[in-house]
Amino acid sequence: MKYMITGATGHLGQKVVAELNKLVPSRDIRLGVHTPKKAANLVAAGFDVAAIDYADTETLIQAFAGVDVLIYIPSLTYEVQGRINEFENTLTAMEKDRVKTIVDVSFFADQYNNPFQMAGYYAYLPARLASSHFQYAVVKNSLYADPLVPYLPELIERHNVIYPIGDQQMSFISRQDSAEAIAKVAVKEYLRDHGQNYLLTMKQNYSMDELAQIMSQVTGKKIGYVPVSLQEFADIYRSEGDGDELASMYKAAAMGLMNDVTDDFQHITGHEPQGMRDFLKENYHA
Repeated sequence: MKYMITGATGHLGQKVVAELNKLVPSRDIRLGVHTPKKAANLVAAGFDVAAIDYADTETLIQAFAGVDVLIYIPSLTYEVQGRINEFENTLTAMEKDRVKTIVDVSFFADQYNNPFQMAGYYAYLPARLASSHFQYAVVKNSLYADPLVPYLPELIERHNVIYPIGDQQMSFISRQDSAEAIAKVAVKEYLRDHGQNYLLTMKQNYSMDELAQIMSQVTGKKIGYVPVSLQEFADIYRSEGDGDELASMYKAAAMGLMNDVTDDFQHITGHEPQGMRDFLKENYHA
């Protein structure tokens, strides 16, 4: 059985590589990368590395040859049509190479009324796969907990969490837990071949008051919750390139659309996901 992981040098991709390699030998894993020079360490570790370009179907056809199961981690573009085009190119290449199975890594902002800028892409995915002849599973992540760690110094300086979601809750998962679940779905036919849609979350969601309290306990610094407006939030982070996109996501959270909790992670892995307090304690270093 040959497995392929796209986006293998990204934050999540690297963890998926490590988790999959615990379950199958490196000779059975091919890694799709956009910048081959970033994968020198993976080549040295014995992995088969192939250059891919989601916009160039021919590179995908070459890379997918002989692959049985594709773990598809999409690009980070915030443009819906561009992301859809990339996925369609991927399905075309799978068709050409007779790749039978795809494990699609997605996100839980897929409701019909979700105002997040990328919601149209996430809503399209399961319907598109359902209408195909591929065997597939969609693994939807909730919000990654990981970015909260480098964000903590800013929150300590502000003395407050500022997410503009009011009294609503948000659900999280760590990239490490996500990677473990994705790898296990990929290698177990009964988890991946019947059009399953999974949502990976911690055991509970968190209001921003609860999140601020956990952050205060972990850092030893008083952090409260004083939300800014959506416009203020977009203005604060626009210089980083994604202020408007993030504001649209928190608008969805303020509507109660980012708070679902499931036991899918435990169903897949056989154990509970790491909770927010333990995650921050393990990863935050003052």
